[in-house]
Formats: sequence, C-alpha cells, structure tokens
Amino acid sequence: MQQKFIPGQRWISEAEPDLGLGLIESVEERQVRVLFTATGQTRNYAVRNAPLSRARFSADDRIQDADGNNLVVVDVEEHDGLLRYHCVDADEHPVDLPEQLLSDQLRLNRPQDKLLARRLDPDIWFTLRYQAWLQTAAQWASPVFGLRGPRIDLIPHQLYIAGDVAARAAPRVLLADEVGLGKTIEAGLILHRLLLTERVSRVLIVLPDA
Repeated sequence: MQQKFIPGQRWISEAEPDLGLGLIESVEERQVRVLFTATGQTRNYAVRNAPLSRARFSADDRIQDADGNNLVVVDVEEHDGLLRYHCVDADEHPVDLPEQLLSDQLRLNRPQDKLLARRLDPDIWFTLRYQAWLQTAAQWASPVFGLRGPRIDLIPHQLYIAGDVAARAAPRVLLADEVGLGKTIEAGLILHRLLLTERVSRVLIVLPDA
C-alpha cells in the first residue's frame, strides 16, 4: 500500500534514523521532499518506495515540543492527515501541540515503535547466538564431554575407564594397572571431566618424590 504524504506531517527515515524527525516540505506526483531540521539536511524520496515511517505518538507517550518542553500525550486528533496532540505539561496544564511543532530530536526507540516502523535489525547475531547455544548443548550432551580436550592418543580402554568413573555419583577409585598403560592419563581425564561439568571446583594432586 502506497503511503500518503501531506506537507506538515512528521516522518522518520528508516535508513537514517539519526536524522531525527523529518518534516514533509512538498509532495509531487513521484517525489516527496523531507526536511530534517535537527541536522539541517534535506532528502528527496520516490513516493512509491520512500524508506519513511510515520511518526505517530499515542496516549501516555512522553514527547517534547520544539522548545524542549516535556509533555505527556493525553489524546491524539487527526484532521486532513495532520495530527494534533492534546497533552499536559509538567504542571498538569493542558497543551495542544500540532505535529509540526514536535521536537526535531525525538526518536522512536521503543520496541513496538521499531516493529511497527519496520526498522528491523538483521538476524545475523541472533542466528549466531542460537547456533552457539545449539553447539554448547550438543557438547554438554555428548557422552565424551570432557574427554576430548587433552592432546592424547584416543585409546579405547583409557576413555572407557575415564568415562565410567566420571559418570559415578561420587567417584572413589584406585587405578591399578601395569606400567605404561595410561593410569596418569586416565586420572587426568577423570579430573578434566569433573571440572568441566562443575561437579568439583578444586583439585589437589599429591605425588611422591621423584
């Protein structure tokens, strides 16, 4: 649906929201001219696909007039496409404010304003976080979680013993095997897994004199 522009209306640039509120200066058959007083810049847009969103405030919204006075919107009236805000000031005095006299510095920063204005952020960071959480969940659910980090050869009997002991509710074992079969590696794997799963927070390793 093509937007209807009327001189005097206030719009915000979806592509350049930092320009503040824009004022429709003129409307031609194919082009609309918008003045952004806050920055002193003017933009010309094609009427059919102008990246503009209507600046429309609602009851209970806090706004400012061109002089910087803070107001609270009580009601909004529309006549011939132009908005008039019925407000109260800090002393509860009624103030009628045509939209042309809104502060040029106002921003539409509320989530619902951004949504209705179609100012949507790219989902690249959400997707990245989501994928990271999926990978983290997969790591925690893996039967070899905590056994893959060390730079060791993947010897089946060592991994089996480490996984079996680390899965116990209260591991208390004596690792006894022939020399060179990897008892130290098995103990390290068990401790590594217990630390990563936060089942222990401190480790004391006692060794005999060399």
